Amino acid sequence: MISRRSFVATLAATAGAGLCSGQAAWSAPALSMTDLRGSIDAGAAGLSPTPGEDQTRQLAELIAQAVRGDQWLFLPPGRYEVSNLTLPDRTRLTGIAGATEIAYSGRGAFIDAGAANRIELSNIIFNGAGLALPEDAPALLNLRDVFDLTIDNCTLKGNAKTALQMERCGGRISNCRILEIGEYGLYAIDSTGLAVRDNTVSGCGNGGLLIHRRQKGEDGSIVSGNRITRTGSTYGGTGQYGNAINLYRADGVIVSGNHISDSAFTAIRANSSSHIQIADNQCLRSGETAIYSEFGFEGAIVTGNLVDGAANGINIANFNEGGRLAIVANNIIRNISLSGPYEHDSVGFGIGIGVEADTVVSGNVIENVPRFAMLIGWGPFLRNVAATGNIVRAAKIGCAVSVAEGAGSALISGNIFEGMAEGAVIGFRWHDAATQELASGDETFAHLTIAGNRVA
Repeated sequence: MISRRSFVATLAATAGAGLCSGQAAWSAPALSMTDLRGSIDAGAAGLSPTPGEDQTRQLAELIAQAVRGDQWLFLPPGRYEVSNLTLPDRTRLTGIAGATEIAYSGRGAFIDAGAANRIELSNIIFNGAGLALPEDAPALLNLRDVFDLTIDNCTLKGNAKTALQMERCGGRISNCRILEIGEYGLYAIDSTGLAVRDNTVSGCGNGGLLIHRRQKGEDGSIVSGNRITRTGSTYGGTGQYGNAINLYRADGVIVSGNHISDSAFTAIRANSSSHIQIADNQCLRSGETAIYSEFGFEGAIVTGNLVDGAANGINIANFNEGGRLAIVANNIIRNISLSGPYEHDSVGFGIGIGVEADTVVSGNVIENVPRFAMLIGWGPFLRNVAATGNIVRAAKIGCAVSVAEGAGSALISGNIFEGMAEGAVIGFRWHDAATQELASGDETFAHLTIAGNRVA
């Protein structure tokens, strides 16, 4: 056995010799993962990948042995078929990335865990093998009450249900690939300090990354640096499904730096989620509204995002349900469409930025919008909105603002409007235009301040 101290001393001596000789400082054979981590090698312990053979019992016994010694269990390359595998507390399971596969054998649930302080999984392909899970198994990996969960550099694929469902879990899901899943890529419920970072999520049938709570409250999850593409909506609906990132009742969440493309509905949808930040995301070719903060929320910062292609760009909505208090700043929104995935029975599609209450809209660039570049209020649902310093190019109407009875105050100033087909600033009563051009400020309403805009 080589002690840690003697190993470090040997490393230092070898490096020094290399420097003196002018040759490579380290030329000894690389140590294996089992040498470095003190792992149990499942292959050396008698577990071999045998196609068509259920290996649940042997794998469970080796995991239990590794848990007793607080060791990693290393699975050599190959396909290991299991069902009803329960991971105990302190499971540490690893393999060779892209080569070690644990596949569902089709007899009951696949993998679950509950009431654990720590579980770590890395470098493993979890393959549903296209087999149907039973009705009471919601996901390939179904984890509950894991205080510190780490899933790193793994692949989850090949099932008609959800890839990873977590309830009351904290920890980190990172550098993973979630591919061709029937329902949701990741469904996290009542999380306790979760980070979902730098994953690739592609081809999920009804949703990408879902951060939900059963009751509205502090969640604190961070969803950052993920690449999410081709999120479908096979269940239909008007926004319940088909969203790449979906927050529901989850307060205090940060969604940043994600690259999202080709969502059936929304790239980032926050429903009844307060104190959220949606920043620096790329949202390309969204089927419905690209970024949504809706229903009962207070506090949303939407800044630095690029939206190219959507039925609506950014929507801060539902003052009637308590939705208020937002900043929409320094975004680029362009190439908006009049067509959406369903027949809209309210405001409709073709809008760049829509806001209603206690919101600043500033420093945005909006281009190529077939209806309203900015929609300020809807009927009486308007209060304390400032739209300042925005640049609007090529829109039917630059800014539609509510002049319906009961509408609250709005400031529209310092904006540049170029290429407006039917007006820069027009007052609306619900769906109907109710004024001529207001951009000059000559025609006034008691609740509106309109000044200093430039129309070209």
